[in-house]
Amino acid sequence: MDAPPYAALTLPVLSRLHHRGNLGLPLLRGDRNRSCRPMSSSSSSLSPSASAEVGGSTAAGGGAGKVTAPYGSWKSPITSDVVAGAEKRLGGIGVAGDGRLVWIESRPEEAGRMVLVKEPVEPENKPIDIIPQEFAARTLAQEYGGGAFAVSENMVFFSNYKDQRLYRQIIGEKFPVPITPDYGGPVVRYADGMVDPHFKRYVTVMEDHRQSSTNATTSIVSIDFRNENILEPKVLVSGRDFYASPRIDPVGKRMAWIEWEHPNMPWDNSELWVGYFQRMELSKRICIAGDSPALVESPAEPKWSPEGELFFITDRIGGFWNIYKWNENQNNVEHVYPLKAEFTRPLWTFGINSYDFVKDWGSNSIVCTYRKNGGSYLGILDHTQSSFTLCDIPFTDIYNVVSVQNCLYLEGASDVHPLSIAKVILNDELTKVAAFSIIWSSSPDITRFEPYFSRPEVVEFPTERPGETAFAFFYPPSNPIYQASPDEKPPLLLKGHGGPTGEARGLLELSIQYWTSRGWAFVDVNYGGSTGYGREYRSRLLGQWGIVDVNDCCTCATFLADQGKVDGDRLCIMGRSAGGYTTLAALAFRDTFRAGASLYGVADLSLLREETHKFEARYLDNLLGSDHAFYERSPINFVDKFTCPVILFQGLEDKVVPPEQARKIYQSLKEKGIPVALVEFEGEQHGFRKAENIKFVLEQQMLFFARLVGKFDLADEVSPIKIDNFD
Repeated sequence: MDAPPYAALTLPVLSRLHHRGNLGLPLLRGDRNRSCRPMSSSSSSLSPSASAEVGGSTAAGGGAGKVTAPYGSWKSPITSDVVAGAEKRLGGIGVAGDGRLVWIESRPEEAGRMVLVKEPVEPENKPIDIIPQEFAARTLAQEYGGGAFAVSENMVFFSNYKDQRLYRQIIGEKFPVPITPDYGGPVVRYADGMVDPHFKRYVTVMEDHRQSSTNATTSIVSIDFRNENILEPKVLVSGRDFYASPRIDPVGKRMAWIEWEHPNMPWDNSELWVGYFQRMELSKRICIAGDSPALVESPAEPKWSPEGELFFITDRIGGFWNIYKWNENQNNVEHVYPLKAEFTRPLWTFGINSYDFVKDWGSNSIVCTYRKNGGSYLGILDHTQSSFTLCDIPFTDIYNVVSVQNCLYLEGASDVHPLSIAKVILNDELTKVAAFSIIWSSSPDITRFEPYFSRPEVVEFPTERPGETAFAFFYPPSNPIYQASPDEKPPLLLKGHGGPTGEARGLLELSIQYWTSRGWAFVDVNYGGSTGYGREYRSRLLGQWGIVDVNDCCTCATFLADQGKVDGDRLCIMGRSAGGYTTLAALAFRDTFRAGASLYGVADLSLLREETHKFEARYLDNLLGSDHAFYERSPINFVDKFTCPVILFQGLEDKVVPPEQARKIYQSLKEKGIPVALVEFEGEQHGFRKAENIKFVLEQQMLFFARLVGKFDLADEVSPIKIDNFD
C-alpha cells in the first residue's frame, strides 16, 4: 500500500535534531571540479563528517522588515496549481541505440498520462514524444506497475495502459504495432521485460486475470515479435505466486529471475534462480540464493555483466541489501562489497535499476547508488578490488541509474532540486565528475520559489521502547515575507508514509513547501518498519502494524512540541494508503492529534484482506500476526474512540484499497457526530494523477484544518466543501 545524507553523530543523548549539513549544492551545468572520494570496504561510514545543530530562525531572510501574521495565514506563490503542475512522476529510464536516453514521464495536465519520450539531440530542445497521443505507457501488473517498457536499438516495447497489450514502437515512426493478443480488455498484463536479441523475442513477466480478477496467474513468458501473425505468449517459467526481473545473459545461454510465494512479500523472503536454455526452452534450473531455511534473505536485481558473470543484491549478511556475485564454477556466492547500507529498495514496482555496469571504462566497474542514514550516495565499485569511489553530485536522493558510453544517467533529487534526470560524465580515471547537467525536471522553473523553501532537518527521537530511536524529516515554516509573533508556535502536519514498508525521503517536494510557505511546520516520519535502515529496523513492524507506526508518529509529534518547535495544541496528521491507516489508527487509539486526513486509507483490516489484490493478499499476515489483531487494530471497530475531525479522499477505481473502506468509516463517524467529510474521485485509482484532483485535495486539506484546528484564516480563496456535523 503504497533525500541529502547526514552524519549519524554518536552522542550520549537519544533525542537530537540535525540540520542536513552542506547538501544544497548549486546546480552547475558542466562543473568540472567535483571530486570523487575513494573508500575501502572497511570504512565505518561513508557519510559527510558533520551535521549542524539547529539554532536560530530557519525562515528565509531573517525577521527584519517582515509582515507579522499568524502561522498558517501567510500568502505564498507556491499555489495548488503550481504543486499540481509539478506532480510529475517518472516511470523508468533506458538507453536507445544512439546513446540517447528514453524515459516515461507522467503529465498531470493530460489526466496523468504516462508518455514515452526521448532525449533531444541538442540540449536546448524539448524531449521528443515517442508514442502518439492516444497511447500511454503504463502497466497495471501487481497494480503498482513499473517496468512498463524496454529499449533495444531503435525499438521501444511498452505496455499500453488502456488495453494492457504489449506494443513495439520504432522510434521515429508514427504508430506502434501490438505484439500480444487482444483479449477483449485489460485482463493480461506485462511488466519487467527485456529483448532477447539471440532469438528475436521479448521475455517478460505476464500476469493473467482471465480466470480470476483477484488471484491472477503469474509467469515468465517469451513473445516472438518477428512474426506478422500475433501468437500466444510462450511460458518459460511458471508455478510460483510471483516472478520478477527475468534477465538473459550476453550469449543467450542462461536466464536469471526472482520468484517468491505467499505469505511473503519480496522483501521478506524471495529466491534467485538461474535456468539454462536448450533450443529456446529452459532445461536445468538452479536456485542461487534464498532457498536455505537457515538463512532469511531477499535477493533482487539480478544482472549479467558484459563478461557473463551474474551479480545481484541481497541482505543475507547483516540485514543490509548489498551487491553479491555468483561464482558459477564453484556454485557459491561472493559478497562483493560489505557495507551497512541499502543498495536497493523494496520491490513495490517492477523495473528498479539501482546499479549498472560501467561502459567503456573496464569490465570491473559498477556504478551504483545506495541509501544510508536517510540519504543517497552515488559511486563506482571495482568488484575485483572491493574498492568504492564516492562521486560528489548535487543529488542527495537517487533512484535509478543506467550507464552508456562515456556517461551515466540517473533519476534523483535533493532538498533544492525536485525530481529530475541528470547526465553525469566522469573522468577517465573514474575519480571525478567531469560534467553534471539536468536533462529533465519535474518542475523546471522551480528556482523562482527558492526563497520560500524550507530545508529538511533530520530528527532522531526516542520511541516507546527504551534505548530505541526512530527518524523523521522536519520542515520548519519558511517565508521571506512573513513571520509570526514571538509567542506563537506553528501548527504541525505530520505525514505517515505509505507501504507501510516504505520510506520518507528529505527532498524538495512542492506538496510539502505548499504547507511550510504558508506557516505550517511539516514532519515526514520514518517510523519503525520503514526501509532504508536495514532489515532489523524494517522488521520492527512485523506483527506490530497499527502499534509501532502509531506510537512512533505520536511520539515524534509530542517530541517536536516538547522541543518548542510546534504548537502542541495544533497537531494534525495525514497519510496516503497505509499512511492513511496509520492516520485513522492514531485518531482512534491515541489522543495526540486534533484532526486528520486520510487519502485512500484503510479503516477495516479484515475487509482489506478480503478485497485487496493478489500482490498484497497475504501482506497483512506478517504485519498483524493474528486474526484477533485484524479486529483489535481496525479503526472502523472503534469509532466510539474518535474525538476529532477527519477528512477522507478516495479514488473510485482503487483496486488496492477499495472505496468501501472510506465509505464505511465516513458513515460511522457521521452517525457518531464527528465532523467528517468524504471526497470521491471518478477515474482515479490508488493515488491521484489528475492535476485538478491533486489541486483540490491540497486546498481542501488545508481549509479543513484551518477551519477546525488552525485559529487562522487562509490567504488563498478556497471554496469550502460541506463538513458533516460542522456546517
